Amino acid sequence: MPLLEDSGKKSEKSPIGPIDALLFKSRNVIITGEINDEVARRAAAHLLALAEESDDPINLFISSPGGHVESGDMVHDLIKFIRPKVRTIGSGWVASAGALIFVGADRENRYCLPNTRFLLHQPSGGIGGKASDIEIQAEQIRLMRERFDRLFAEATGQTEEQIAKDTQRDFWLNTEQALEYGLLGKVISSVDELE
Repeated sequence: MPLLEDSGKKSEKSPIGPIDALLFKSRNVIITGEINDEVARRAAAHLLALAEESDDPINLFISSPGGHVESGDMVHDLIKFIRPKVRTIGSGWVASAGALIFVGADRENRYCLPNTRFLLHQPSGGIGGKASDIEIQAEQIRLMRERFDRLFAEATGQTEEQIAKDTQRDFWLNTEQALEYGLLGKVISSVDELE
């Protein structure tokens, strides 16, 4: 049976549980909670393992308040990198770095359940230290913002300028607004509606 690292101790390994085995068999990946390096590592491992097994579509379910942008980048880029089609399915809320992961899929492969809410906003970070370090950190946030605007413009069909304007403050969208904005491909209520 395949092994996954036990997050409690690095040196020990434990067999995957029955739920993980069923998720793997059904080609489903779940991302919930804060996006961090551990969540990104697990999602990446699951995506790569499923891609190795076959080229059949993969369903990635996501409900997240966001988190570490570069961890979101890892999953976003991997969705585009692997051969199988990845369908992202939002549920609950899909925010910030979670939205970045969500738009890793092509628009026609972006779904959500009826009560999902989306949140886009500009990157933020804790800046501190020496004046020269603060300048470097501020420049990195500016560059991250430009990249964010470009990625979401490509994903939605909006202009980079429109994305920048809309995300000056928290930009909440319900399912109808997300469809109109180009963030979402289709609202579904049943697994039978996946294409």
